[in-house]
Amino acid sequence: MSVKYTPVQWNRNKWIYDAVMLAGVAAFLWVFLYVTPDVLNHERAINPQIHNARAFGACAFMMLTVILCIGPAARLDRRFLPLLYNRRHFGVMTAFVAITHAGYILNWYFNFSSSDKYVGLLYANSSFGQIAGFPFELFGIFALVCLLILAATSHDFWLKFLTPPVWKRLHYLIYAAYFSVAAHISLGILQDQQNHLFTLLFMAGAAAVIVLHVAAWLSERSEAAAKDGAWAEVARVGDFREGFAKIAKLANGERVAVYLMEGQLSAISNACAHQNGPLGEGKIIDCLVTCPWHGFQYDVRSGRSPAPFTEMVPTYRLRIVEDMVEVHPDANPPGTYVDPVPVPAPADPLPEEGTPA
Repeated sequence: MSVKYTPVQWNRNKWIYDAVMLAGVAAFLWVFLYVTPDVLNHERAINPQIHNARAFGACAFMMLTVILCIGPAARLDRRFLPLLYNRRHFGVMTAFVAITHAGYILNWYFNFSSSDKYVGLLYANSSFGQIAGFPFELFGIFALVCLLILAATSHDFWLKFLTPPVWKRLHYLIYAAYFSVAAHISLGILQDQQNHLFTLLFMAGAAAVIVLHVAAWLSERSEAAAKDGAWAEVARVGDFREGFAKIAKLANGERVAVYLMEGQLSAISNACAHQNGPLGEGKIIDCLVTCPWHGFQYDVRSGRSPAPFTEMVPTYRLRIVEDMVEVHPDANPPGTYVDPVPVPAPADPLPEEGTPA
């Protein structure tokens, strides 16, 4: 956990995740380069180096599209949650694919210029006063810088060092990178092609990102509007299973995991302090719930990790109103101990008429 940082904490799920991701990248490049080499028809013939560059560029755009679709898809349907696992690996691989694209461009277009190729990249095209021929290279450079920043700060060390709020805001750069890539493609390759199949794929990818984000926002907004009380209902007492949790979504968008442990109820944040893993999917053993993603543990009564670890998550107050378990939306500071709420014993059934009490 937090006692020691390692480059990558490998496990079986990470190996499978990365293997599927690499296989997908290899398949995309193979199809682009060898199966459908005529998908991009241009006014002028292109050589293999440029075809390779555009293959890696198209792959980077598709990978960014998938990355930005995973989040809203998981908010709309919990079955997509496994795709959130190690999504940062996806981002690092996207940065490497984008660097390869940039390398092909630099080593072909600018390698034989009289000036330094990096200087030529910045100054060769300065037609800022027109749309056709606008220096789209600048959008590509900005997107690559964003991706490199995100890849360089993807490790847990930076999450801890920068603090989760700052780290999360920094990683909103993914949206700036996507916008820049879209502008880079629109002002570059789309103006030079005759076959518009890639244009359709580009528009479909961008539309998928927009539609999924809007749908997730509307869904969460409607759920929040439906909860108009200070206390949010979780589930009936009889719906809980010993050692497991029920997850409630609050009006402010936060999710709370409410656990039944030894006949008592406790509530903590559903987001693990490590990588926001779903704590509500873990099982309690000896008062500790284990995050299913990377094994971080927390006491469900206090939200604290066992010593010597120092991670903490917020806790919440609970109450039982007529058989309904309710949680207060105001979170306690991380690591705050809250007395568990005992579950009332079921009432004895009334004796039937004619039988002794």
